[in-house]
Amino acid sequence: MRSALLVVCALLSGTGCGSSEPSDDAPPKRWHVAGGALRDPEGRAVILRGVNLAGAHKQAPYFGFHQPQDFARVSGDWGLNHVRFLLLWAGIEPQKGQFDEVYLDEVAKRMDWAAAAGLSVVLDMHQDVYGEGFAGDGAPRWTCDESHYQKFTPTTPWFMNYLDPEVVACVDGFWTGTELREHYVEAWRHVARRLGGHPAVVGFDPMNEPFWGSHSTLSFDREVLQPFYEELTGAIREHAPDWVAFLEPFAGRNLGFATSLMPFALRDVVYSPHAYDPDAESGKGFEPKKRAAFIGRIAALRADADALGTPLWIGEYGGMSESPGIEAYVDAAYDGAAAVAAGSAYWAYDKSGGYGLLNPDGSEKPQVLAQVARPYPERVAGDLLDWEWDESALRLRVRLRPDSRSDAPTVIRVPPRIYAKGYQVSCGGCITETLAGEVQLRSVPTGDPAVIEISP
Repeated sequence: MRSALLVVCALLSGTGCGSSEPSDDAPPKRWHVAGGALRDPEGRAVILRGVNLAGAHKQAPYFGFHQPQDFARVSGDWGLNHVRFLLLWAGIEPQKGQFDEVYLDEVAKRMDWAAAAGLSVVLDMHQDVYGEGFAGDGAPRWTCDESHYQKFTPTTPWFMNYLDPEVVACVDGFWTGTELREHYVEAWRHVARRLGGHPAVVGFDPMNEPFWGSHSTLSFDREVLQPFYEELTGAIREHAPDWVAFLEPFAGRNLGFATSLMPFALRDVVYSPHAYDPDAESGKGFEPKKRAAFIGRIAALRADADALGTPLWIGEYGGMSESPGIEAYVDAAYDGAAAVAAGSAYWAYDKSGGYGLLNPDGSEKPQVLAQVARPYPERVAGDLLDWEWDESALRLRVRLRPDSRSDAPTVIRVPPRIYAKGYQVSCGGCITETLAGEVQLRSVPTGDPAVIEISP
């Protein structure tokens, strides 16, 4: 879940390339990466803006309260277009070499719900504090010697448990051996066999916030994580050849440490870090004067993606709803992503205090959803430069370079709750069509760059 390793990193830190395909007149008829953007089968640049679903998946039976109407709510009520869907290794392979097909049946059912709601899905194999033996989530208990669990002493806050030598030992056992990684790869193969052709699934996030154990933070990404990603991606694409790889840097990147990832010898890669403010993560709230610095953190993630030749998708952002400054914090996360044309997924669609989008009684948290359920450019026939949202004026301004060769419409998502009395579209005389929850540009807008504005 959240990247609140805060103090951990300070204490442990001593220790054909590129994924883009060249643009041409006949883009692949699948989700792919080209021209620095994630693109749909029609070649349009796509912004995945959505939610994580969900923190409730972390413990058995590895699903939450969500039903078909909840998937429809994400799309219809909130105007979002995707979910980062949490899978658990412990759910897939609860006993060594024994794979739970009933669990995968239930995952497949939820993919059907997503497809029916018009949502795209990025599958995320989640972990926090290694796994279930440490009261975390992710790895099944059998993956590490029971003695490590017995000697483990839990501490608070939860992320400090990463410092425990028993946790480090289990993490090191995963990265330095081969047997556990082979099991992990086989777990992903089972997922790919079951869902490789599912219309909702766009791609996969191999591991949430990979922890480096006792490895050096200076070289872990390059020497350990990147080879693992390339091996795993090859195995997954044996059964799901069209899936996009959403690849995270090590968890230290979330805290400001540099990634050592190099351009990948893989096609269709999206760089997928997380974006949290350390003070807000530790419960201190968010001061508006830190807005520029936080937006700058997101711009630095864009610089990483540019160096790797990939698009940028922020797999997690969010905050504790009860903390002071939550509105300013989530607003800055939206604006930071918009300024660099990045996708993002809010943590998380749960009923809870803290990070949940809903209160424990199921009611919405308006102070958070007002910053999440906002208009944005969803699919651009051409290249998206950036967008900005003026909350006081309720005005969206999108800058793009249109592709006159494309017959596909540019789509701007407009959550119904934003404009109770309707809205107008300005696009230099282009032809538009207003549908439920979206505007489609049916002719090429003028200008270089073209500017599209939506306002009351």
